[in-house]
Amino acid sequence: MRLLLISDTHLPKRAKRLPDELLDRVPEADVVIHAGDWVDTATLDLLEERSRRLIGVYGNNDGPALRARLPEVARAELGGVRFGVVHETGSAQGRERRCAQRFPDLDVLVFGHSHIPWDTTAQGGLRLLNPGSPTDRRREPYCTYMTAEVGEGGLGEVVLHRLPQHVRNGG
Repeated sequence: MRLLLISDTHLPKRAKRLPDELLDRVPEADVVIHAGDWVDTATLDLLEERSRRLIGVYGNNDGPALRARLPEVARAELGGVRFGVVHETGSAQGRERRCAQRFPDLDVLVFGHSHIPWDTTAQGGLRLLNPGSPTDRRREPYCTYMTAEVGEGGLGEVVLHRLPQHVRNGG
């Protein structure tokens, strides 16, 4: 099973549209996961239309229209792996411990908020993944997203993809 992990799209404030490379990956994915801060409902509508399956949550920058359609925390079993999605996890210091305590029933937690890619494993085995942002790199050198494979009850290869820098401005 192929997964596409994204977060913090912030459209249309940080970019005019999603990068073509990312949009091209949507139909290839069995599941698209978005960890919040969509900002506009048009991005949710677009991904719902183009995705085989979309799992998403709202973030701190998402208003009432998005909060009415999305949960704060989402959970799904994908290929025998227990996934959770949440926007914020707090500061980097102590993140693994906090998340393992808050989500003891998960195998993988996808989160966003920082725009900083993250891939670690907490004591006890919880994998934490932040795909960064495909539209707003902040202090990072690149805008990013992740792909992952799930199968046979386990998370396979996770790949962080860097987008060309000019994509941030919609070009």
